[in-house]
Amino acid sequence: MITLKTGEKISTNKNTIPYFAYNDILIYNDNILKITAIPESSVDLIVTSPPYNVDIDYNSHDDSLSYKDYLEFSKKWLSKCYELTKDDGRFCLNIPLDKNKGGQQSVCADITNIAKEVGWKYHSTIIWNEGNISRRTAWGSFMSASAPYVIAPVEVIVVLYKKYWKKRSGSRKNDITKKEFMEWTNGVWTFNGESKKRIGHPAPFPIELPKRCIKLFSFVGDTVLDPFLGSGTTLIAAYQNNRRGIGVDIDETYCKLAVKRLKQEVGIEQQILL
Repeated sequence: MITLKTGEKISTNKNTIPYFAYNDILIYNDNILKITAIPESSVDLIVTSPPYNVDIDYNSHDDSLSYKDYLEFSKKWLSKCYELTKDDGRFCLNIPLDKNKGGQQSVCADITNIAKEVGWKYHSTIIWNEGNISRRTAWGSFMSASAPYVIAPVEVIVVLYKKYWKKRSGSRKNDITKKEFMEWTNGVWTFNGESKKRIGHPAPFPIELPKRCIKLFSFVGDTVLDPFLGSGTTLIAAYQNNRRGIGVDIDETYCKLAVKRLKQEVGIEQQILL
């Protein structure tokens, strides 16, 4: 067993040992489908951006599955996340609205339907207008009605919940300002994306995304999970806003990157690296 500063004891058997632990921040180098370290019905809020299946060059994930296989994979991890979440837990899922690489697919609609099939209840969809989205190169039939491509330069954050939308657990302590609440309950969010080169990850999202989700949809002290941790942005936002953060990533390279960013960007100096 190891003991965090908060007094919580964490088992160190081979199936539950964290890759990194500091205060209320835990990282597991594990597969979200197989992880046993996170108790069922223990998570207040999930904020994540899963692989998009658009052939991004991840270290340990095949991002070029057939669309059918991708949806089957999505169903498995959405089911696992459902098990880990409290009955009044929420889920902020950042995914594309649609995609045209490898064929036109209604990604948001399809994954939202799968989420509902496994038990998640739908609350709303936030449109993320990413200001610095890549310049378009695909037009279909240019200036012709023959076969034009219509591409919305946005992503979405689908807001789901497990059983009850009204939170019944947690500290009930809010830290959102009136200005933030008024702006963020408008379902169109406009802020820039994140630089892949600056972060060192092929698909990072900006800190603004998890920060807004965390402050709007959770209480101070709640547990926030990112099952596809990547560069660790969700944990940075959780730490900065006094939430407990848990991140899971199958790739040790990204776990190392997340630890590095936590140390550099939020000043973590002590750690337990196992």
